[in-house]
Amino acid sequence: MNAAEMLEIRCSRAWPPPAEEPLGDWVLRWADGFTGRANSALAVGDAGRPVPEALRAVCDFAHDRGIQPMVQVLRDSPNERAIVAEGWVQATRHRRGHEVVVLTAPLAAAPAADGVTVSDEPSDAWWGRTLGPGEDSPAARRVLTGGKVGYGVATLGGATAGVVRGALVDDWLHVGRLEVAPDFRRRGLASALMGALGTWGVEHGAGRAVLQVAEGNEGALALYSGLGYAPHHRYRYWVPAPGSHSAGEEDSTS
Repeated sequence: MNAAEMLEIRCSRAWPPPAEEPLGDWVLRWADGFTGRANSALAVGDAGRPVPEALRAVCDFAHDRGIQPMVQVLRDSPNERAIVAEGWVQATRHRRGHEVVVLTAPLAAAPAADGVTVSDEPSDAWWGRTLGPGEDSPAARRVLTGGKVGYGVATLGGATAGVVRGALVDDWLHVGRLEVAPDFRRRGLASALMGALGTWGVEHGAGRAVLQVAEGNEGALALYSGLGYAPHHRYRYWVPAPGSHSAGEEDSTS
């Protein structure tokens, strides 16, 4: 595998679904609809069978569990070209964007910021800010607590102003679920949360960080660029063509 494929495997390990099955190098994943990453097949490497057979296995796995068949695949890769040749289409209805930029940066400890902490266990306040309407489920909590995780919280005036999640895989820190409440934005809290989480990662042996951002999320891309993150590669989500035998209702989660 190449560097982009290996990094995607690490990212998947940092976002572990309740159910997964190997398909050669590919990984079939289910998390009861919580996020696209945890409810798609990670199509990197060799599936160990022809791509048409692999895609049938993806569909069978998804239909058996009541989710939309979907694959996550590196953009412009041989696997993506083979999937396109089978008539699959880009998952353009994907709520948080079907094209994703993967960013990386070296980690360094940052000065502590008032009111920002990173804990080894999620608090009720962290859960309340992290999970959006309709997202709280046993599967979602399983994804977000899998592995060695740091839970960042920013508190202002007694209110939970922002949160972030960081998961350790090998010497990488996978960053996700950064969220600042609307009333507390433009105060530097996102940068403070990222700095505190980076310090936590360094203290736990991580040397680099990785995160995944929708291609069209210009605000987030600008924030991370300012923090030293640079594009590493891109991936896209693909689904069976509407009306095909393998298609179901397209999932709209992130």
